[in-house]
Amino acid sequence: MMDQAVLLETRQTSAGQTIGIIRLNAPKSLNALSMAMIEPMYAQLKHWAEYDDVVAVWMEAEGDKAFCAGGDVVQLYHGMTASADAATTLATSYFGAEYRLDYLIHTYPKPLIVWGHGIVMGGGLGLMSGASHRVVTESSRIAMPEITIGLYPDVGASWFLNRMPGRCGYFLGLTGAQINAADACFVGLADRCIANDQRQAVFEALCEAVTAVDLADQQVHQVLKDFEAQDTSQWPEAQVQSHFDVIQSLTDAANDERLIEQLLSYDGDDPWLSRAAQTLAAGSPSSMRLIIDQLRRSRHLSLAQVFQEELVVSVQSCLKGEFAEGVRALLVDKDKKPQWQYPTAESVPSAWIDDFHRLPWGDQRHPLSDLQTC
Repeated sequence: MMDQAVLLETRQTSAGQTIGIIRLNAPKSLNALSMAMIEPMYAQLKHWAEYDDVVAVWMEAEGDKAFCAGGDVVQLYHGMTASADAATTLATSYFGAEYRLDYLIHTYPKPLIVWGHGIVMGGGLGLMSGASHRVVTESSRIAMPEITIGLYPDVGASWFLNRMPGRCGYFLGLTGAQINAADACFVGLADRCIANDQRQAVFEALCEAVTAVDLADQQVHQVLKDFEAQDTSQWPEAQVQSHFDVIQSLTDAANDERLIEQLLSYDGDDPWLSRAAQTLAAGSPSSMRLIIDQLRRSRHLSLAQVFQEELVVSVQSCLKGEFAEGVRALLVDKDKKPQWQYPTAESVPSAWIDDFHRLPWGDQRHPLSDLQTC
């Protein structure tokens, strides 16, 4: 059982109800999200949703380093470097299953508590962001660093980045800047900050407090609120909140090129902002343009439409070469010398970016067309 990528269990509450437990179980890979995790999680969540005795679901991960560091992009890389047909099939299968799971989490009919300790990035944030009760800890390190591998923030980021205060979503999406627990609550990615050593105590309290489906959400809310209030002394300062005015200034631009230029030209002495600018400078110029384009296009889309559009862009990303080169340089060959297709954001043709939105399946039905569009 322990060699399974995800562990699925149940625990009876004091009132005789059931709490479902999902535990990511690949700590050596920082719980990188694989199909071996996605498929059983989706099936089990669908199953638990249908049973009245299941009053809530708890999601956590093995290991102290990470809840989930992102998707299993190395596995995708090997598929991307095969034929175009094989790459399309693999990318559609992986991203389609991942986004279907993320959408289910966003729309889940019962309380779903995610314990987001340690590294929560990329696909991990896709799992956490849509949950009804999102807990972060003093060790949480959260980011959407896709700029570094020639991709763009997906897993619903087109939805949640657009809903952050001001233009924080543009800043975080473009720079891949890491944020902490306090930041996560400020920008709307988390609901509670609770010390990681309280995890088991919180779970036990939920088993005592949650008594019925119709009261479960309120009861979960109160338990988490009570634990959050116990100790607020160890939380780090929220970087995004303390830098909010500077972020607004840096992202206040009349066009894409000027926005990118302003972020790249930051020359202040703040280490967090300097790292953000350096990460952007080392990232893919195509991704710089694609990130802005995707956020703009998605601004007024429904949640289902966001995932449908992201599937198109993600499959095209697997076909156009930039994503594969980024993964090669950072995670496969590890030379950290990606050969990007365009040297600067200004040199990226608009037609190149537009092509990311072309349906890659021809006349076939969109694989996520059955998601609710309201």
